[in-house]
Amino acid sequence: MPIETNTIRQIPLAERHGRPRDLFAIWFGANIMMLTVVTGALAPTVYHLGLVQSCLALTLGNVVGGVFMALHAAQGAELGVPQMVQTRAQFGVLGANAVIALVVLMYLGFVASNFVLGGESLHALLGGLSARAYIFVICAVSLVAAVYGHDVIHAYSKPLSFVAGGALVLCFGWVVGVHGVPRAVFAAGGFSAGGFLGALSAGALWQIAYAPYVSDYSRYLPPGSGARDAFWASYAGSVLGSVFPMILGVVLVMVAGVGDVTSAFGVCLGALSFVVVPVFSLGIAAGSAMNIYCGVLSGVTVMQTFAPEWRARPVHRVVGSCVLAGVALVLAVFAAGDFMETYTDFILLLLYVLVPWTAINLVDFYLVRRGSYDVAAFFRADGGRYGRWDLATLGCYGVGIVVQIPFVSNPLYTGWVARLLGGADVSWIVGLVVVGPLYWVMMRRRGEFGLDAVKRGV
Repeated sequence: MPIETNTIRQIPLAERHGRPRDLFAIWFGANIMMLTVVTGALAPTVYHLGLVQSCLALTLGNVVGGVFMALHAAQGAELGVPQMVQTRAQFGVLGANAVIALVVLMYLGFVASNFVLGGESLHALLGGLSARAYIFVICAVSLVAAVYGHDVIHAYSKPLSFVAGGALVLCFGWVVGVHGVPRAVFAAGGFSAGGFLGALSAGALWQIAYAPYVSDYSRYLPPGSGARDAFWASYAGSVLGSVFPMILGVVLVMVAGVGDVTSAFGVCLGALSFVVVPVFSLGIAAGSAMNIYCGVLSGVTVMQTFAPEWRARPVHRVVGSCVLAGVALVLAVFAAGDFMETYTDFILLLLYVLVPWTAINLVDFYLVRRGSYDVAAFFRADGGRYGRWDLATLGCYGVGIVVQIPFVSNPLYTGWVARLLGGADVSWIVGLVVVGPLYWVMMRRRGEFGLDAVKRGV
């Protein structure tokens, strides 16, 4: 399979291919990984919820957050450009760079964190090689897929979804049918409103964090291939691929009676963990490849704003992939443990900037311009009808960040409302509720509705 030749420019009609249902596999397979299991384990270990309450909170969070994630799927098929390029329609060609730069940092942090988690998990359970050596292995596998690009990532997601899904079923069958779930597990933990909201938010933010990725993997679909089908395929794949690994994390730590997921695998699954953990590590490699690929597309988007006539070629994307993976590798291998923990917390803070962005982006696409954009203007030096800066949108975006601050609960910062809620983080709810209507009203007063009822040229 050849290396992908397209980067951020609109995909020509002759190169459009695939079906909306193909999106299920990429989101299902990529979510079944160790990081998802670890996130689920937060419900009983950090939020001190019982088994039923943990499972319910995580499920509700993913079900709600997945809606916002999957709504972006139609944008790629209709416009044929990466997700963050389309952001120029709301923020202006230069104004969008503020959001895109933060997203690149988020991609870098996720890649480094995944490398560390995957390397340490494989070393702890399999031995043989050092954690650093396993990190290099995961990096190499991730980089190869990212370099080859869109079609390769899609291609390996299909067998991965079967293998990872089978491993997930095997885990549940072994824990429930062989190891057994003691009755005491059902009585452990408890319920608190703050804890429930905290776990629910963890599930919702997991889904919302995928929002900048979604169109990157649907932009090759033929226009008119079915926005509804793209939504449901992405939604089902991401939600199902996230909920069950998270529930597995809850069950493992509660049955094993330990807070560390890797140790819980060993206690509950015994020798079976030597099969399951490597499979879940493939999911880490898949997720890292997606982060590297999308991070490079976002980086190219920023660079293109300062050189409007420049057309990035495959070599530029390959070099960018190597650079981004290399920086993440250095962070993962050489950074001190406390630095990585702090850096991961910083990346989690960056998630809060995605909430007002996704609200603005979705309201603009579905309610304001209703999918009709001048795609050629995305690549003009002056931004065409979208301009270089949209100060009103940037102001709305700033309001969305500010209103979340009192509700934020993070190891680096906890707002005063979050303290009253027992540490529960509901900032994302506040951000969505405030920013979406605010942007809609602002566009209504500016007379933007219907402004982009133009035919798209591909």
